[in-house]
Amino acid sequence: MKKLRAIQIFWSIFIGAGALWGTTMMFIDPSGKMFFMEELLPPMQVLPFPHIFFQNLIFPGICLLIVNGLSNCIALILLFKKRKFGSYAGTICGIILMLWIILQFFIFPFNWISTIYFVFGLLQTTNGFFFIKKEKSLRT
Repeated sequence: MKKLRAIQIFWSIFIGAGALWGTTMMFIDPSGKMFFMEELLPPMQVLPFPHIFFQNLIFPGICLLIVNGLSNCIALILLFKKRKFGSYAGTICGIILMLWIILQFFIFPFNWISTIYFVFGLLQTTNGFFFIKKEKSLRT
């Protein structure tokens, strides 16, 4: 049980910190040039309201912060406090990450980083399912 919790905490820290770092880079340089992310903007022009939301990386950064950063931070807090829903929150974060990456697969050309993060989401989700199963077996 401790090992499953530790692995789930690792994934929440790793993915949450990555999202926070990505958001920070997008806020520091909304054009994306400083961090070689300017290639992200043209594919986003196919999304709804590109002239409002996708002229720079601020809106995508906010989305990244909320969807993957804050959600993993909440899961992390619940896991550290050993709350009942910590295992569920971590599992949901893995599912959210995989959905986020699937969306990226439709918008952007193939890249290894997105594929690797999809695998990270799968690992976080899988660990979460085992963690939930173990918690339920200990309650009965």
